[in-house]
Amino acid sequence: MDSQELVALLHSIGRIFDGRTNLLIVLLILAAVIDCRTRRIPNALVICGALFALVYNTMHPPLAHYYYVFPLAGAMVGLLFFLPLYLMRSMGAGDVKLLAMVGAFLGPLETLYAALWTLIAGGVLSVLFVLMQGTARRMFENLSSFVSVGLVSAVGGTPHIHHIAARQSAGKMPYAIVIATGTMASLVSHQFGFL
Repeated sequence: MDSQELVALLHSIGRIFDGRTNLLIVLLILAAVIDCRTRRIPNALVICGALFALVYNTMHPPLAHYYYVFPLAGAMVGLLFFLPLYLMRSMGAGDVKLLAMVGAFLGPLETLYAALWTLIAGGVLSVLFVLMQGTARRMFENLSSFVSVGLVSAVGGTPHIHHIAARQSAGKMPYAIVIATGTMASLVSHQFGFL
């Protein structure tokens, strides 16, 4: 790598960490730490972050003439992306609100990318989580049961919702870690042209 490529790389890294992005990363890390300790994401953190993003993006719109539409559309994408998972009780309300806050910072398109990266990070981190917890076998048994019941229900034409009792669960991972990881991966990949 010659000096010009190194300067270009450092410049790209510097653009990732502008003031708006720095605050978003700090809020995500804070949410992840709190979620690990308490299994909750504070509403105050999410609301303050979203309000800051709304004000900041209105005063300094990333896209000309979009002002408050940019953060509101991003928040809506974040909210709607995880809302079905919340309604199926696969995710907590704090996780949905956290992605909505990310959306207020990033706008609609970047939020969609962050959400997709979050799903990828969720898959990878959940496998690591069950391996660290020693519950991988239980996870595969639950997955096998879920798929087999779903196939029988689909073939029989009867809707069947398969619930796994809490004592049989492979564990619950604090999802703020996943949202933080996915969002940061999205920011880095976008900055280096991987998207």
